[in-house]
Amino acid sequence: MIVCLDVFLAALALVAAILLRFDFKVPGQFWKALPVLIAVLVLARLVANFLFRLHTWSFRFSGLVDGARVWMAALMGTGLFLAAIYLGQLQGPPRSVLLMELLLTGFCMTLVRFSPRLASTYLADNLRSRNKESSRTLILGAGAAGDLLLRDLQRSEDHSYNIVGFLDDDKNKHGLILGGKSVLGALDDLPAIAKKYDVEHALIAVPRLEARRLREVLAMCADLKLQFKILPLSFVYLKGRVSASMLQALSPDDLLPREVITLSDHGEAPKSAGRIALVTGAAGSIGSEICRQLLVGQASRLVMADINENELYLLLRRLEHDFKGAPISAEIVDIRDEGRINALFSAVKPQDVFHAAAHKHVPLMEWAPCEAVKNNVMGTANVARAADACGAERFVYISTDKAVNPTSVMGVSKRVGEKIVRRMAKRSKTKFRAVRFGNVLGSAGSVVPIFREQIARGGPVTVTDPEVKRYFMTIQEAVGLVLKAGYADYGELCVLDMGEQIRIQDLARHMITMTGQVPDVDVKIVYTGLRPGEKLFEELLTEEEERTQEAVRKIFVAQCPPVSDDLEEKVAALSSAANAEDRERVLAIFKEMVPSFKNNGGMAKANA
Repeated sequence: MIVCLDVFLAALALVAAILLRFDFKVPGQFWKALPVLIAVLVLARLVANFLFRLHTWSFRFSGLVDGARVWMAALMGTGLFLAAIYLGQLQGPPRSVLLMELLLTGFCMTLVRFSPRLASTYLADNLRSRNKESSRTLILGAGAAGDLLLRDLQRSEDHSYNIVGFLDDDKNKHGLILGGKSVLGALDDLPAIAKKYDVEHALIAVPRLEARRLREVLAMCADLKLQFKILPLSFVYLKGRVSASMLQALSPDDLLPREVITLSDHGEAPKSAGRIALVTGAAGSIGSEICRQLLVGQASRLVMADINENELYLLLRRLEHDFKGAPISAEIVDIRDEGRINALFSAVKPQDVFHAAAHKHVPLMEWAPCEAVKNNVMGTANVARAADACGAERFVYISTDKAVNPTSVMGVSKRVGEKIVRRMAKRSKTKFRAVRFGNVLGSAGSVVPIFREQIARGGPVTVTDPEVKRYFMTIQEAVGLVLKAGYADYGELCVLDMGEQIRIQDLARHMITMTGQVPDVDVKIVYTGLRPGEKLFEELLTEEEERTQEAVRKIFVAQCPPVSDDLEEKVAALSSAANAEDRERVLAIFKEMVPSFKNNGGMAKANA
């Protein structure tokens, strides 16, 4: 059909050009030569169009480059036409006829190829604007990503977004029209424009939009019921491909007060290839991601150890599906059982040990300090001794920012675990080291899934204190730190540069706003008071550690103060007190071992 149209349009354009040139009074010699000229022109245009493949045309996805292709073919066709007239010594038309024919043919071929798309775009926009179920939408970002997103939305019928325009902070773009939609203002104008145009959705198409700027936008729209979606990747990585399917709901990860750190950016991929690795606490959020990354790094064997049999089994099924044929095994292990630990390590003989097993819930450990000792302290000692005894090459202990100047039983138990690991580092050929990080976004038990569940129920969202702040990182960052520390010789203690702390109240408000609801109107925020063992803000390093820290590619490496000579004696006393369920004695020994430990009344509240 396209070839037939091109033939018809070329012949019609030549006849029209001759008629216009001579005011419809064409001399006889040109009339006689016209049939031959039409045949030669048609042949020339067909050759040019086939060379530029204009017969294989996508009416839906054609763009600017394709338009240029049409006109290049038109120019070539005219050139071939002239060459044929010269070589065949034919009666040629006036030069003005050649120019008019070129313009008419080029215009008609462009119209034939682009008018279906323009018409379908117009009709689709018109239908969406009349459809009561469609939602009026703004695109935030009038750059390349925003333009491509609009084009995809205009081509697709599988959405209900009725685009009313763009917003962009670049003042030079204000008033411009992209794809028929105007750039209406800056991001700061979002509340006013959203009210003016009755906007329901905002699609964020700004490559690497700063989290600070995103938080400002959410804060401005806190009293509006706007649904937000975002393109998750930088346009650089999209490589010119943007579609509506890439849009995803905003997540708390997008609110980090710093750029997400990818610790493999420096070409230092985890050196786990061909090695035997054992992960304790493998069924947990951090442990499972460590297992996945070790398999990506082609570990020769992975042993996953955990007491949670159900989650461990489900993890094994997932990894066996994702890494078919990988040497994976799952072991039900209680790290408090020294005999079981020793037997497992003796049988497996791991080269790399990642110790992620721990009791981590702060309030629960306030109520059960003896359990914290048995698991977080004695369990760590069991695993560390077993790793040393079997000749493991590396041992990485997962710690927490709550271990710094601890106010909770969980925090002080992890700090004692650090001391055990550091003592082993001085005596063993195994490279022992600890890594510290803050809260992990989306991990089991973190505030993010709790807030999501509370928002889904319609509230209230519970925040302990208006001023409470926390460090946050993604699971990928946490595991990147673990693997980097495990396979590099940075030192005994590594801490990720986590930027600023996030106020939990702000996180809750932003998460409510993300769902298109208004904080304190649609979803209430209730303050419950600090829980036992909690403090208003966390720290990553002690004062002494801060004085010795040095930054190594977004990781702080600190020199730790010496461990006291009576560590083993104190650990034995802790174990004895815990086995006797002597809570007060456990707290007293913790205080002796970590003088900065200040229990904030958690035990009294627990007993009450």
